[in-house]
Amino acid sequence: MRVFLTGASGWIGAAVVPELLGAGHEVVGLARSDAAAAAIMAAGAEVFRGSLDDPASLRDGAALCDGVVHLGYNHDFSQMEAAARTDRSVIEAIGSAYKESGRPLVVAGGVLGLSLGRVATENDQPEPGIHPRSASVAYALSLAHSGVRSSCVRFAPTVHGDGDHGFIATLVGIARAKGTSGYVGDGANCWPAVHRLDAARLVRLTLEGAPAGTSVHAVAEPGIATRAIAEAIGSGLGVPVVSIPSDEAGDHFGWMSRFFAMDATASNTITRELLSWEPTHQGLLADLSEGHYFKDSAG
Repeated sequence: MRVFLTGASGWIGAAVVPELLGAGHEVVGLARSDAAAAAIMAAGAEVFRGSLDDPASLRDGAALCDGVVHLGYNHDFSQMEAAARTDRSVIEAIGSAYKESGRPLVVAGGVLGLSLGRVATENDQPEPGIHPRSASVAYALSLAHSGVRSSCVRFAPTVHGDGDHGFIATLVGIARAKGTSGYVGDGANCWPAVHRLDAARLVRLTLEGAPAGTSVHAVAEPGIATRAIAEAIGSGLGVPVVSIPSDEAGDHFGWMSRFFAMDATASNTITRELLSWEPTHQGLLADLSEGHYFKDSAG
C-alpha cells in the first residue's frame, strides 16, 4: 500500500514510518520544513512538501496514494480552536478525494474525556468541550457513510519512550523547576499509557484492517495512578514527592493541571480482539526508571 502520512517527522509519526516500511508499504511523508524533509528521507520515505494550512495540496497528495494516516496537528494550547479548524479542513479535503473509494483514512484522537467515573471503552464518545479536536474526529468517522474506510486511533495521554517531549517530559520539567514532584489531591486518579513503538504498530494495524467508522485505543496500561507517576519522577530527579491541593494545582502545574487531575482509565479489550494487537514494550514506570527522562535536555 502507498500511504500518505501527515506528522511523519513528529514523535509518533517518526515511529510509524519504519513500522509501515517494515511491513512492505511505501510511505509519502508530509514535510513543512527542510529539517522535516531530511528526517523523512533519512528514514527511507518519500517527501511531500506542504503544510496543514494548504488542505488542497494535501487532497492532491492523498489522491495519489492508497491510504492516509493523519497524525499532523498543531498542539499549541493557546490556539486550540484554530488548530481544530485546520484539522477539520484537512480531513474534509482528504475525505473529498476518498469518497466512495473504500480507501482507508486513519486519524488521531485521545482517550482523555471519554468517560467520567468509569473505565472508557472504544465504544464511548468524547465528553463535549474536552477538546475541540473531537469534532473533526467525529467528522472523519462519519465519512464511513460516504465510502471511506475511516477510523480513529485514540492515543493514551502518555505515549512514552526515549526522546519524548510530551506530558511526562513536561511533568519532569515542572518537578525540576519546583524542586518537588507533585500529584493532585490523593493521586488516586489514573492515566493510561502506551510505548511509542506499540502505538506505531497499532497505527499500522488500524490502517490495514480496521472496519470503517471504528475507534481503537492505543493504550497498553489502562490506568497508572498519578501518585505513582509522581513518585517515579521524584525518584529519578531526587526530589521530594508532594500532594498538591486541587485549588492550588493551577499555580503548581500551570496548563498541565487540567489534564493531570483527570481520571482517564481506558480499556483496550476491543482493540486487542479486533486487530490482534498485543503491546510488547515496557510500561511507563519501567521506562521512567531507565533515566532518559531525567537528562538535562529533557527539561
